[in-house]
Order: sequence, then C-alpha cells, then structure tokens
Amino acid sequence: MSDPSDRFDRAISALLPDPPRALGLAVSGGGDSMALLHLASLWAARTGCRLHVATVDHGLRPEAREECALVAAQAARLGASHDIYPWAWDGRGNLQDRARHARQDLLRGWAQARGLAHIALGHTRDDQAETLLMRLKRGSGVDGLAGMAPARRDGAVTWLRPLLDIRRDALRHHLQSIGWDWAEDASNFDPAFDRVRTRQAIDALGLDVDRLADTAAHMAAARRVLDHAAAQAAREVVAQDHGDLVLDRTALAALPCDTRERLVAAALCWVGQSPYRPRLTALRAALDTPRVTLHGCLLMQNDDHLRICREWNAVAALATPCPGPWDGRWRLEGPAPADAQIRALGADGAAQTDRTGWLVPRDSVLASPSIWQGTTLIAAPLAGFTPEFRAKCRALPADWPASHHAH
Repeated sequence: MSDPSDRFDRAISALLPDPPRALGLAVSGGGDSMALLHLASLWAARTGCRLHVATVDHGLRPEAREECALVAAQAARLGASHDIYPWAWDGRGNLQDRARHARQDLLRGWAQARGLAHIALGHTRDDQAETLLMRLKRGSGVDGLAGMAPARRDGAVTWLRPLLDIRRDALRHHLQSIGWDWAEDASNFDPAFDRVRTRQAIDALGLDVDRLADTAAHMAAARRVLDHAAAQAAREVVAQDHGDLVLDRTALAALPCDTRERLVAAALCWVGQSPYRPRLTALRAALDTPRVTLHGCLLMQNDDHLRICREWNAVAALATPCPGPWDGRWRLEGPAPADAQIRALGADGAAQTDRTGWLVPRDSVLASPSIWQGTTLIAAPLAGFTPEFRAKCRALPADWPASHHAH
C-alpha cells in the first residue's frame, strides 16, 4: 500500500486541481482528523495554500477541552489559524444526528466568516464501509449505498473528503511515525451508537472493509449512469418558471420509475434548498396526490403539469437585508432603503398587489421574495409590484440533477 501522503496528494489534487489561496480543515483531535491536518500541511506548504482549522466542542465530555488544546497547539506550530466553536445538546432528538447537523451548521458559518470555499473532513475508507452498511440497514437504494462523495457542494461551501481512500490504521501509523499524538474519544467504543455497533459487526462477521468500500464505489458508478439518464430526461420534462419547477406530467409518466423519482426528488431539493432527498415512501405518496406539501415545497398537479414551488410556511420567518440573497436561490436588487428586508410576500402582502400582474400562481406568489420596510410593502417583483426592483433566481446547473447529491 502506498504512503498516506501520496494517496492524500492524489486525492486532494483531484478535488482541487487549482489549489485555492485558503482551505478549511475540520479537526476534532482524533486520529483521522489529526492525520488530515498533518497531510494537508505538507500539501499546503508545496502549493502555497493557507490552512484554517476549526474544532467543534460538543460539550459532552470533560476531555474535550484538552482535545481542543491539542489541535490548537499543532495548528499553531504549522502557522494555521484555529477557532473553537462550542455546542450544547438540549437533550432532544438523536444525539449523534443533532451533533452532526450542529457541527455542519457551525463549520458552514465559520467558513463564511473566514471566506473559505472548501472545508476538508477526515472521513476514511473505514467510515465509507460503515456508512454503506448503516444505509443498507435502513433500506437505502442506489444513491444511499453509493456512500459518501469525495466532494459535496453545500451552498457557498464545498465539503471535501480527501482521506476516503485511506484506511484508519494507516493514518494512525503515519501519526506514530512523525511523533504526533491524537485523542481517542471513548464514545467511539460505546455500543449505544449505531456507527459503533456497525463497526463491531464488521469485526464480528469478518467483513472486509476494502470490499465494502469498493461496493460503495460500484454503486456510485451506477448512480452516475442513473443521473445521466435523469439529466437527459430533464431537458424534455422540466422547465423553470420564476423560481418554480414545472414538470410535464405526460412526459414524466413515460419515464422509468427511477428516473421519474430521481427528477422529482432533485426538484424538491432544489426548490426547498435541502441537501437531502425526501424519503422514498413520502415521495411516492406525494406523486399520487393532487396537492401536497413535502420537503419545504408545495406540489400541485393538474392534467398537464406538476408544479413545485416553495411552501409559504417554510419561508414565513426568513428575513435578510435588501439588496442581497434570499433563500439560497434568489437575489433581489433595487433602490431599497437601508433598513429594508427581504421576506416572503404572504397573504397580507399579496392583498396589496394587483392579481393581473402576477407572474406565477397564487401559492407561488405567497412564498415569493418581496421587500419590506417594517410592515410596509415596498416591492414584490413576482407579483408585478414596483418594477424598479428585480428578483433573480439562480438557473439550474448544467449537470442537474446529478449535482444534487448530499452524501
């Protein structure tokens, strides 16, 4: 097996062929992420890329403070900045799931504050094998069994996994060879957690981690074929209409089941700005219902079309400064006062506009971006109110729906 540094260099060069000026690293202090820090530092020294390091302290273990200090010390030796973000669990929901989402939210905000477009994570080949089995247990299809992607776009940030081809033991041997310490999180051995039980099952059943990871790679290749078919079909089936996606029902019904569901799921993710697909059972039920809400969207079907628009309740509390971006896809421009906000139009706002000027149906208008100064409506571009303001919605990417994977 080749040296971890060689494997890392090949992986990071494939992910970042044009090295950025700065790269973010999520480092917990465990063996995987500490190896990521060292390997990335070697690559950064050669490419002139500046490293920024962040650690999320989940506040669950007394050792966490020492682990943060360990990361801070190594980052300082490498000349990299280091930030610590605390998080406290409120006792509700699944702990690991809540912690994972909180970690992503904190790191995403950190990247924005630091001006970073990429954050590298320490997931390994062992993690890929465990993920495959966990998703198999949940009954996942091809997309889920494709495992974690080496790169995933998430708004303005792209998550990178340059260690996916390297085994966990190899990374620890690398750290031992250079004299670096790392922390062992006791929760990694606690069978109360699903991933730990999966890891133990791999050992107990004598499963081969490399074969499991290779299976995930085979499923990822199959997913690319299915995505290509969906992308070809999208050109004939899907149209954008001022932020809504409109699908031809006759053409949609003629597609193979997987392609049809893949298109609608990707459309829901795009309109609803969600990185994760809806559950298949919920998706299939929605396709059999004339009008239903799902995934932050409203689906409306008539004889000819399926229209997917943003659900009003999903954006009712969303407010951002104007001019500027709103809800991931929209950007509003115009001569707004300094204290103006972008909010969803809603029923009260829609009542102040002339229905003959609406560019989209009523439900779409209610969830459309509008400009307010306090309680005063200043503009509602999709309702034809004050044309000096413009609302621009991002176009679907050229490779959509293949670009909409969240693993």
